[in-house]
Amino acid sequence: MTHYGFAVDTRRCIGCHTCSVACRIENNLPKGIWWNNALTDGGENMDTPSGVFPNVKMSYVTVACQHCENPACVKVCPVGATYKDPETGVVRQDYDKCIGCRMCMAACPYNARVFNWSEPVRDPDFNYGDKDVPVRPKGVAEKCTMCKERTDRGEEPMCVMCCPTEARVFGDLDDPESAISKFLGEKSTFVLLEEQGTRPQVRYFK
Repeated sequence: MTHYGFAVDTRRCIGCHTCSVACRIENNLPKGIWWNNALTDGGENMDTPSGVFPNVKMSYVTVACQHCENPACVKVCPVGATYKDPETGVVRQDYDKCIGCRMCMAACPYNARVFNWSEPVRDPDFNYGDKDVPVRPKGVAEKCTMCKERTDRGEEPMCVMCCPTEARVFGDLDDPESAISKFLGEKSTFVLLEEQGTRPQVRYFK
């Protein structure tokens, strides 16, 4: 068994959105759908600084599914379409079971899920990315999968591989020799919305 997690070094993140675009291409996301977002910390809108001029600063927090140990989405799904993978600890979505009720979206405190309201439209007009990624139909909820198809092959998620500043770290939280365990052993990290009690498996260093 493994226990996958992410760590994000916000001091290294430059808000370039490479992780978001890499995720979108790898996972064949249609127009208007993003699984990973680089949000501006403190700014009212994307890519806006916090503070009042001249005392302003710009920093980013990338937010996707937090793959919680105690996921609110799993508890509310009426058909078991959202579940925790017992082999990896990753929160998964069974698109064949999903009935589009969006209860998982309402329960998620991180706003980390999206919904296919209409038939997926892609530009260019064909499927792209990893050939093993399932094509999601209209009317289902979807989110970050930690690039299941890649990790099943022993590869890193695409967002980690493509980050130009190496701000993202991935690995087995139960393996003391993994990159993420070593990172967490050296850094004082935090999780988003700790008060929600969801115990996210995505850690941030600031």
